[in-house]
Amino acid sequence: MAVLVGKKAPLFEATAVVNGSDFVEKFSLEQYIGKKYVIFFFYPMDFTFVCPTEIIAFQDQIAEFEKRNVAVVGCSVDSKFSHLKWLNTEREDGGIKGVKYPLVSDFSKTISENFDVLAGTYEYNEDGEAEFDGEPVAYRGLFLIDKQGIVRHQVVNDLPLGRSIKEALRIVDAWQFHEENGEVCPANWEPGDDAMEATSAGVASYLTKHQ
Repeated sequence: MAVLVGKKAPLFEATAVVNGSDFVEKFSLEQYIGKKYVIFFFYPMDFTFVCPTEIIAFQDQIAEFEKRNVAVVGCSVDSKFSHLKWLNTEREDGGIKGVKYPLVSDFSKTISENFDVLAGTYEYNEDGEAEFDGEPVAYRGLFLIDKQGIVRHQVVNDLPLGRSIKEALRIVDAWQFHEENGEVCPANWEPGDDAMEATSAGVASYLTKHQ
């Protein structure tokens, strides 16, 4: 699996559903460069089981992301029509009605391939026919992209494992703290905790203080 941290996030244009109802053609993360940070996350498929818990959990915390100048964008290999149907299905019926942030349609699977989260690969059999080996959906990948379009954090979960939205917020806080203060964030750092200088003396001082 590719490590994208420190590199430019792969570019794409695709259709997205925004505000729970509107198709936006040629949606791109480039619109956020110079303006916002982005949490860009992949989920396997619409109308499934773990996926709505994550998608709704992001919506429940959307104000916290917005306070941090972070755009949240989801993506799966489903069509734009599937996204729209799911977004307009009541939650008690397995839907995600009320979700307003963009959901990108990666129907061609090229975005998932470029971010290297597709849960399988295309192979050719002895007859020269293309076959897909694995699951033709995206793993639960999550990428923090800074305002210059650089990936600063990535995590990829297997299909059964839901992600922590609290941890996504913590990572945003840690990166923004580093940008603003220059210090680095030790294990389990939370806003308000001590950070440290990225020097031997800084590490020694931190460990002495917290032993």
